[in-house]
Amino acid sequence: MFTLKSSLTTIALLVSTALSQSALAETTVIHAGELLVTANKAPLKQQTLVISDGKVTELKPGFVDISRFAKDAKLIDLSSSFVMAGLMDMHVHLQGELGPNNDSEMVNLSDADILMKSAYFANKTLMAGFTTVRDLGSSAEQMYALRDGVKRGWITGPTIIAAGSSVAVTGGHGDVDGMAPDLMALHTAKTICDGPYDCRRATRHAIKFGADVIKITSTGGVLSDTNTGTGQQMADDELKEVVDTAHSLGRKVASHAHAAAGINAALRAGVDSIEHGSYADKESIKLFKKSGAYLVPTLMAGDTVVDMAKTTDFMSPAIRVKAIRVGGDMIENFKRSYKAGVKIAYGTDSGVSKHGYNGREAQLMFAAGMAPQDILVSATINGADLIGKSETLGTLEVGKVADIIAMHASPLNDINELLDVDFVMKAGKVVKQK
Repeated sequence: MFTLKSSLTTIALLVSTALSQSALAETTVIHAGELLVTANKAPLKQQTLVISDGKVTELKPGFVDISRFAKDAKLIDLSSSFVMAGLMDMHVHLQGELGPNNDSEMVNLSDADILMKSAYFANKTLMAGFTTVRDLGSSAEQMYALRDGVKRGWITGPTIIAAGSSVAVTGGHGDVDGMAPDLMALHTAKTICDGPYDCRRATRHAIKFGADVIKITSTGGVLSDTNTGTGQQMADDELKEVVDTAHSLGRKVASHAHAAAGINAALRAGVDSIEHGSYADKESIKLFKKSGAYLVPTLMAGDTVVDMAKTTDFMSPAIRVKAIRVGGDMIENFKRSYKAGVKIAYGTDSGVSKHGYNGREAQLMFAAGMAPQDILVSATINGADLIGKSETLGTLEVGKVADIIAMHASPLNDINELLDVDFVMKAGKVVKQK
């Protein structure tokens, strides 16, 4: 039988043990040849980062000898490298990759198989230097398990902000298509909705079962195997109800949107980001700037589907026509939005393209006229802001999580360096070092 005295003694021992463990926490010291503390400022030469308990605890000029720190301090010599905060991809689909086997995999792979595959893709993404991602559309239960497995340290992968199943209208982009009716009935998610009140229910359902963010599809999509186009599909009242419901429950809303009418309706409803934004017009740009919403351009998706439509034969005629038209138009629309000062957050739509090549988006953004520093801001500071984690992620300031990457040379001078990340640290733990 526990007494008050014994209970207090137990608590004291637990506190003492915790304090002892904290005092003995491993200290890592990084000597950085060039250090980009925050992407919106100039990099610093010859800097020392001190990391403890998975966070940046000190920043010091010069290469400080590790003997000045804890006795167990470990040195990582990146004195010939460019060091910066881990990159963030605000639009991925970790459960698959577009290709000729998509339909057969849906039938032949078990839920456990899909989870294993997504863990494999998550690891590839992390090894590419992307330490945080938003997964915007997936089989919910498996994706939440992957997210939580990473968080608990069971699986090596990036921090995952997961949407689970999209909130979409019946027959629209985000609903299942291209299958036999009985299979479509089997795979239709409970987040498919019709009318504002049903979409309120679907939003609450998604949040109840674990959604960190709500993904909606305000327009048709390229990869829907139907002839329903890329125009607005969710009605204005449905969009408003989803956004109001999500925000009231503390969740942000990301809207897939191609056509201007659907982009503008989603922005008027108050979404936090527009994914793709392929045909943003002058009204769209005004609404972006008025609302402060982000554009997540996913240029890689457009580049990938155009190439696949022209060089492979697995796409249906309906998809092929949309792929060539929309994919080919995305770059020019991105150029206009960037020049107009729309806020940009880095996103690739990987899953359409192959995982692990997320840095390719930066090449396309640069080719479209985006400055290297703005690209790095979009992949760090802006990503952290979009997911509401600016206090802990996005820079290497003291107190931030030690998500750190390094390259041989500066991507400010050669953006192609983002495709050759040599070092990755996730929350203070080294997961890649060439």
